[in-house]
Amino acid sequence: MRGLLVLVFLLLGGAGRAQQFPFEYWHDGKVVLESGDTLKGLIKYDLQADLIQIQYDTKAESYTARKVIFCEIFDATVRNYRQFYSLPFALNGTYKAPVFFELLCEGKLTILVREAIEYRTYNSMYFYGGTYTRLVLVYKYYLLKENGNIEPLTGRKSEWLDLMGGWADDVQKFAKANRLDFDNRFELKRILDHYNSLIKR
Repeated sequence: MRGLLVLVFLLLGGAGRAQQFPFEYWHDGKVVLESGDTLKGLIKYDLQADLIQIQYDTKAESYTARKVIFCEIFDATVRNYRQFYSLPFALNGTYKAPVFFELLCEGKLTILVREAIEYRTYNSMYFYGGTYTRLVLVYKYYLLKENGNIEPLTGRKSEWLDLMGGWADDVQKFAKANRLDFDNRFELKRILDHYNSLIKR
């Protein structure tokens, strides 16, 4: 029995340590600089540091959000293209400065997202005290308004539905029929894209 508990501990703890996040990989892509130059190569991004690294033509360069307009990568971990823009935002609540945002969807609702890693506590009968902590990838959502202002969102289902106004019932039916979860970043994109398609009709 003791051996089984040790094995479970190693599996749960090891999974947390061994987990790799998308920003730890190099991705094929391109970067459009403020100077107007476009660089193509292998790209690694760090939204928490607002930094992009690129390897191209035997060179390696790093650029902050102040030097970049746009970046696109093909993320093999999700098998999809992802686009990042440098936009002015008061991230620390004081003054606006260029910050990287990923474009989640564009339309009547234009939603931006930033990744972060946080420690989360989970319950487990196999750990002393009944809990354990691990690093997880979390997403923080923002609404890009028509006037260019960027407004933080909570990411709660009720908030998304409030933003959709009279279309909320239609969107809920679509999400239920397709078993889509508002708390899943990739399924949320499908829900928001559906809402934006309704507005175009």
